[in-house]
Amino acid sequence: QVQLVESGGGLVQAGGSLRLSCAASGRAFRRYAMGWFRQAPGKEREFVAAITWSGGSTYYADSVKGRFTISRDNAKNTVYLLMNSLKPKDTAIYYCAADDGVILTTLGGEYDYWGQGAQVTVSS
Repeated sequence: QVQLVESGGGLVQAGGSLRLSCAASGRAFRRYAMGWFRQAPGKEREFVAAITWSGGSTYYADSVKGRFTISRDNAKNTVYLLMNSLKPKDTAIYYCAADDGVILTTLGGEYDYWGQGAQVTVSS
């Protein structure tokens, strides 16, 4: 069982930066690949980024590639999402999720545990 709690959301102007954190409970955190997803009002949830259990491999949605960076610190049971050059279209609730699969996946249905979400609002 893994419990996930996101933090670090807020309001930022376009072009600014935010760093989201996702703190996980349980000693098994390092077994899980981790992902970030987001859901904007009136839209479906979409994949943002994922990282393997070791941190050795990452994958990004095209819409955030080059602007967002996913990382993790297994000693702190925490995964991060650094978001630079934010745009109004990045406004959404951001969720972290844990997956015990071996291969990174963009499919939300493959993830086993989810956080409650953190609101990110980017003003123009």
